[in-house]
Amino acid sequence: MDERTNVSWNEIEEFMVKVFMKVGLPEEDAYTCADILMESDRRGIESHGVNRFKPIYIDRINQGILNPVTKIDVIRETKTTAVIDGNNGMGMVISKKAMQMAIDKAKEYGMGMVAVRNSTHYGIAGYYATMASKAGMIGITGTNARPSIAPTFGVENMLGTNPLTFGLPTDEEFPFVLDCATSITQRGKIEYFAKIGKDTPKGMVVGRDGLPKTNSDEILIDLTQGRAALAPLGGIGEDLAGYKGYGYATVVEVLSSALQAGSFLKSLSGIDESGNKKPYPLGHFFIAIDTEAFMGLDTFKRIAGDILRELRNSTLAPGSKRIYTAGEKEYDVWLQRKDSGVPLTRGVISDFINVRDSLNVDFKFKFE
Repeated sequence: MDERTNVSWNEIEEFMVKVFMKVGLPEEDAYTCADILMESDRRGIESHGVNRFKPIYIDRINQGILNPVTKIDVIRETKTTAVIDGNNGMGMVISKKAMQMAIDKAKEYGMGMVAVRNSTHYGIAGYYATMASKAGMIGITGTNARPSIAPTFGVENMLGTNPLTFGLPTDEEFPFVLDCATSITQRGKIEYFAKIGKDTPKGMVVGRDGLPKTNSDEILIDLTQGRAALAPLGGIGEDLAGYKGYGYATVVEVLSSALQAGSFLKSLSGIDESGNKKPYPLGHFFIAIDTEAFMGLDTFKRIAGDILRELRNSTLAPGSKRIYTAGEKEYDVWLQRKDSGVPLTRGVISDFINVRDSLNVDFKFKFE
């Protein structure tokens, strides 16, 4: 395991905000983006945490394929729906606004849905679903992404990892949050494996020859160049029901593009006809459902909590110690990390220091 250095939440936030502002983000947007990145680490989902600060956001801004100043246009709107254009701005800023619009509509009309086009990587999907659950609502979100998943019986990367994410309020200390890709793994996890020098487990990635690939550094290159693809949730072929993950990934692709007349599949590759980098014009959707419009928030939270407790208290498999429900492990991680801070690998620390020095940002970490 790579050696870790804990950095306080306040320190890492201050650093990221300073760097974000240095590359052109307005202060409020810088805080939004930093908070969403840290939320992933608060939950222990390191594939979408602060380790992506440099390669996904700062590098893309410097490459000119991600706009640091986010301009949001409302293309079409009704009382319960909206379509907005993010103009290739910061996906996290766009998405927070979109989910808040959906929540506001749901408060007034019971349900709200917002579709987004020309956005960019929006970080941890569970952040937006949790926005709704904190408001006493059911939250649902999904996004397409650059091609990574091969269809069942195929080897070409066609679909993105396309998470379909739900947040449900409960009467417990944490909501039910199901936040997972429709692939058997996601690119961010492989990036994390590569950063710590670990192979990708066999069966997660298929090469053009139809055989599994395990070298994480090689996979990241091959995914970009179309020589490898992620398996859909369930795995390669039909034996482990990979067609289910393939089907759900397709649902997310359609909802993330057809509702807002946006880009899809290979048009999200981030590469133009000449092989040059270009923006990833991603699409997202956000749904908020007000539980008060049904039998009320308290009833919903109580029954949801009862269901989760019964599941956790059911009979354990031999050798197992505990049954979890979605969101519980993440809450446990937060209890462990809230006082200790963000555990950073040597690779992430090196990225941070290189970014700071290259941009001449006035900041020094306490561990230096």
